[in-house]
Amino acid sequence: VEFAEHRQYRPGDHIKHLDWKVFARTGRFYVKQFEEETNLRSVIAIDSSASMGFASGDNISKLEYASYLAASIAFLLIKQRDAVGLATYDTKINKYLPPRSKQSYIHEILKTLDATSPQNQTGTATALDLLAERISRRGLVVIMSDFLDDPNSVLNALKHFRHRKHEVIAFQVLDPREIDFDFGHGANFKDLETGEELVTQPYHIRKSYARQMSSFTANIKKECREHNIDFNVISTKTPFDKALRDYLTKRNRM
Repeated sequence: VEFAEHRQYRPGDHIKHLDWKVFARTGRFYVKQFEEETNLRSVIAIDSSASMGFASGDNISKLEYASYLAASIAFLLIKQRDAVGLATYDTKINKYLPPRSKQSYIHEILKTLDATSPQNQTGTATALDLLAERISRRGLVVIMSDFLDDPNSVLNALKHFRHRKHEVIAFQVLDPREIDFDFGHGANFKDLETGEELVTQPYHIRKSYARQMSSFTANIKKECREHNIDFNVISTKTPFDKALRDYLTKRNRM
């Protein structure tokens, strides 16, 4: 066990955790808290590949949106004395902060989120498999990505966490235009990860795109539901605080 911090003694606390040296100095009872005594150990994983840098109109990028969401969840977890860690990934794990419950740890998480920028190609399955092997203790894993990758490999990666007995929450963060494909009459599309370009008439393929995207998301939702994975789709058009409040309300009802 690793010492985390002191807190004031409350009736019901075991006296073996009383810090008598602090009592000798202050005349007050304080107990020691350790990392292993937290209620929950969690890791928030954020996709930082180049596609997460996309933003349309006045909307913020998917990565910035996911960062705000991750910071809020991390703050809530630490406030209730749970341990939280952070991982950023593209084709590999770029940064990993192991779960800690110290109040000051939120600053390290915020600093890491602020320094994260979208780059490289997407390798969701490979990176998440590596992360699943890295997290040794059972806990909560929160994953934020656009999940615009091979659906079978994404699902297998999510199932890997369940195989290791983790609770899994997945947030698919999408820009509004990725949902409705409302790009007007003519557009030049450029892949943020490969640089490949395509000139097309969006209104000609809008219905076909909507069917494909709906089928893609519905399939992931169905598979996740069957494996007890909490899958949620969020648009960057929705204020992140409202999206989080709505999700927590739904989770509380469950």
